[in-house]
Amino acid sequence: ADTGPIGGDLSHEFIILADTGESQVYCHRDYLSLDVPGEKTDFANAAEIGDIVKTWTTPYAATDEMHDEAAWEKIGESDKVSARGIEVGHIFHFGDKYSKPMGAKVTGPDGKDHFVSGGSYGIGPSRLVAAIIEASHDDNGIIWPEAVAPFDIGLINMKAGDAECDRVCDELHAAFVAAGKDVLYDDTDQRPGGKFATADLIGLPWQVIVGPRGV
Repeated sequence: ADTGPIGGDLSHEFIILADTGESQVYCHRDYLSLDVPGEKTDFANAAEIGDIVKTWTTPYAATDEMHDEAAWEKIGESDKVSARGIEVGHIFHFGDKYSKPMGAKVTGPDGKDHFVSGGSYGIGPSRLVAAIIEASHDDNGIIWPEAVAPFDIGLINMKAGDAECDRVCDELHAAFVAAGKDVLYDDTDQRPGGKFATADLIGLPWQVIVGPRGV
């Protein structure tokens, strides 16, 4: 991406595809199926990190201000993805752009002083929430991805006060909690339609519905 007024030698935007996005994004379809590095990534392993960087920088990807039409035309039509997107993060590599004027140095493994190599990691929490909603919703409301959902499971007791429904819900709730899941338990006296509407509006990834006919 364009480094803009912040400057530096390199920058990379993180974008969620959404029709309401402010940026036009061009990328190879392979990007949509890449595995995101997880918690077990060994960031001290230069070879492993190098492989990850190569995986993510080899396929073509650019926003409209950095788009290379010649490189784009080399991609097969079936592999082209052109869509709108919302920027949710931006990484800048400054190198010594700011450390040199400030005289900011550190002593390296060689015992010599070197100018600090700087960078900036920017993320917009409020923008990120809006982007997730834009990218993951249906006519009933939000569908939170599991990684950011306020609860993992919505447990709906269709007939609170019914001994059998209450028993099954209590057992399910205990089992889910034992499995490390956060559960939102609806045992209110709302009508079924109201319970469904509330659950859909909250947008939890999973709904477990317990009623007299099912127990």
